[in-house]
Amino acid sequence: MSSLLEMNNIKKSFSGAKALDGVDFTLEQGEVHALLGENGAGKSTLIKILGGIIKPDDGIIHINGEKVSIENVSDARGLGIGVIHQEIVLVPYISVAKNIFLGREPVSRLGILDEKQINTRAQEMTDSLGLSLDVTKNVEELTIAQQQMVEIVKAISFNVKVLVMDEPTSSLSEEEVGRLFETISLLKKQGVSIIYISHRMDELFRISDRITVIRDGIYVGMKNTKETTVEELVSMMVGRTLESFYSRTFNNLSQAKTVLEVENLSAGKTFHNVSFKVRAGEILGFAGLMGAGRSEIMMSLFGCTPHRTEGTAFLNGKEIDFKTPLEAIKNGIGFVPEDRKGQGLVLSKSVGYNITLASLHYIMKNFVISKTKRKATIDTYISDLKIKAISNEVEVSSLSGGNQQKVVLAKWLATRPCLLILDEPTRGVDVGAKFEIYSIINKLAAQGMAIVFISSELPEIVNMCDSVCVIRSGRLVKQIPREQLSQKYIMSYAAGGSETE
Repeated sequence: MSSLLEMNNIKKSFSGAKALDGVDFTLEQGEVHALLGENGAGKSTLIKILGGIIKPDDGIIHINGEKVSIENVSDARGLGIGVIHQEIVLVPYISVAKNIFLGREPVSRLGILDEKQINTRAQEMTDSLGLSLDVTKNVEELTIAQQQMVEIVKAISFNVKVLVMDEPTSSLSEEEVGRLFETISLLKKQGVSIIYISHRMDELFRISDRITVIRDGIYVGMKNTKETTVEELVSMMVGRTLESFYSRTFNNLSQAKTVLEVENLSAGKTFHNVSFKVRAGEILGFAGLMGAGRSEIMMSLFGCTPHRTEGTAFLNGKEIDFKTPLEAIKNGIGFVPEDRKGQGLVLSKSVGYNITLASLHYIMKNFVISKTKRKATIDTYISDLKIKAISNEVEVSSLSGGNQQKVVLAKWLATRPCLLILDEPTRGVDVGAKFEIYSIINKLAAQGMAIVFISSELPEIVNMCDSVCVIRSGRLVKQIPREQLSQKYIMSYAAGGSETE
């Protein structure tokens, strides 16, 4: 019996470089089949071929046992293939219903746009998926999660048989992820087959039936999700066995000096009476649900809004109250932000430009940049952090997510901080890059740097931190020592455990 979708020996090269070299992929009706690989492995190329965005150099595609030719996006849609890309591509200033039927709007006998029919049919489709959406609202009024649901409704409105989801949870809270998975389960029951792309291993084990791994454009293998492990998949992805995915050597902190001490810090209604200490060589974790106030606490300490209204903070024993990030940088604080593309990098500039952007005062003399010092700084961090780039003059936007994140790290390490704040440092990077970033963080702690580690990924919080502060509704409700750390224990406080005295 043939599969719903079969892609055999798919090949594609760009300027002589092989992006795909004989990749096989199959999809059964009503299953979720995950596609796994590091950034640059060829996942996006394979999906673009399936979606009619680019043509393969070689290979055969069958749907329901019949050989098909997918020349463009219209061909793909006609065959029941829909792709939901990582970036939302809806028109923000028109309604949900009009977005769903954009370009194929039903009209009355007089050729006039039939808004009533558009709204009725769109509402029926959203209701069929159990979504409580007002289809007359403009898309710009919706949350990212709701916009993603609109993308799903729009895709299935084309009578989709195969739905591709590329990193669908990258901007969603845990609660929103749960709702997305409920929608996926409903689509499965309706016979829709889903290709699911994500770097988050825990998601793959929650939602997928099978997992196909590709590496460097080559098909590595396929595993039934219930019959594999994270360790096996990581090994398949990176081509080597990782002895410990989370690279952490814990330091003896009993005699370590306190680098940052915060006492009863408050900022209006944003966060209240927060107190904690970070010692040299310590990685202090911050966990909590989205919107709990984790990032806001650190932004306040870094001289950004919200500015504190009460409380005190001491850096290396000296009281601080920074009003601008520049003050914080000059006093030894580095901050890797959650949004690397929007806040961490100047995407149109080079790798070297970004690495030295926050440390110009170290490489300038008499208001002139020293080319020698600049080159030495760039070369040092490209080497130390193993940043993969053709040269330091290429635009940073051309790098993979993992290498972009390492450039952000390099930028802040070049400022020579005594305290480094990391906000979601592995978001949107592949598993191989995650391992490298964990290794870098571990090395920094071993060298005595004090580190604050904010993350929504509880496995990395549990495995990388010396202790974890749990934030709920702007309050620090519990600090959990390493020997008591578990995902379940953290979530019990994040979602409503007892507050500390």
